[in-house]
Amino acid sequence: MSQTRLAEEITASVSNPVPEDVFTAEDRQTRTLVRDLHQPKPIVYWIDLLATSAVGWAAFVTACRLPSFSPVFSPAMLASVAIAVVALYRGLCFIHEISHLNPRAVPHFETVWNILLGYPLLMPSFVYCGVHQSHHKLSTYGTKQDPEYMPFAQSSRMTVVFALESFFIPVALLVRFLLLSPAGLIFPAFQKWLVVHASSLTMNIAYRREATSSLLRTVRWQSAVLWLMWMATIALAVARIVPLRIFAVWFAVSALISFVNTLRTLGAHAYESSGEPLDRQGQLMDSIDTPGAPWTEFWAPVGLRYHALHHYFPGIPYHNLRKAHRRLVSELPPSSAYRQALSPGLWRSLGQLYRRGLGRKLPQGRTQD
Repeated sequence: MSQTRLAEEITASVSNPVPEDVFTAEDRQTRTLVRDLHQPKPIVYWIDLLATSAVGWAAFVTACRLPSFSPVFSPAMLASVAIAVVALYRGLCFIHEISHLNPRAVPHFETVWNILLGYPLLMPSFVYCGVHQSHHKLSTYGTKQDPEYMPFAQSSRMTVVFALESFFIPVALLVRFLLLSPAGLIFPAFQKWLVVHASSLTMNIAYRREATSSLLRTVRWQSAVLWLMWMATIALAVARIVPLRIFAVWFAVSALISFVNTLRTLGAHAYESSGEPLDRQGQLMDSIDTPGAPWTEFWAPVGLRYHALHHYFPGIPYHNLRKAHRRLVSELPPSSAYRQALSPGLWRSLGQLYRRGLGRKLPQGRTQD
């Protein structure tokens, strides 16, 4: 049976919290089933990161160098941009793994990731590491202290606006890291303000970050390295050593990556929290897995298709999530809490989220039409 068909059958039949004692028993069983899957494999991380980055930047360079049949893009350039978006998006998603990895498990991975992807795409690791953890804590998930949660199930307008504004995130990144970073390096008080208000990858604009001394140092030196890399690139473009088109291609690739990631994020949760902390089962039931077909990997790479499973067991590395998922769906009954977290597709999840925001009462089953 295909993963999509399995999700359709499960989510069309059940979508209710299981009794606490039943969930406790299931929880013990699931822990046993995935106990051996928490160890990351460094070779997998390195091969994936290096290969993905090579493909992504090769396509990016090709798009910048190809002759255009119009002032901006040619068909070949569009194809190159599409490949760059898919590959660089996948590489960028490793920031999620980095936020959960023990640095000793895959030494120097974060540093290399920053050089290959974080700094060129204006997404240094500090904007996510140390922030994402609050999205997992039982005490903060779904509350005002959750940086990655908004009550989208209460407003379809909020959902649409959030999706559309993602195209402008590259503008905000350019302002933050190319214009404001130098001022932060000169004025310590402004640097602290940037850390608290403008150094976190969040959807909750009310989220405020604690400016610890170690974080201030990290933001300072990473921002300086990033700024110098970009100034060097700009100087090369001004000197006509690299084509000026590089910035148009960068913006197009970044905007498309931002939009795809935003759609994925909207399809990752039901966003039905009332603002109060949820227990382990509640967080699982508010999260969504989309095992899908092979092309699901294009919009939810690096294990992000198994988002409910990741919230259930955040310590499982991305390369073991598929194996963990298969074990759970083969061993757990259809009425189990985990199997109720499955969705047959992104568009179904997004459609249901939008209809919730319109105030429509949906039929039983998370992903029914």
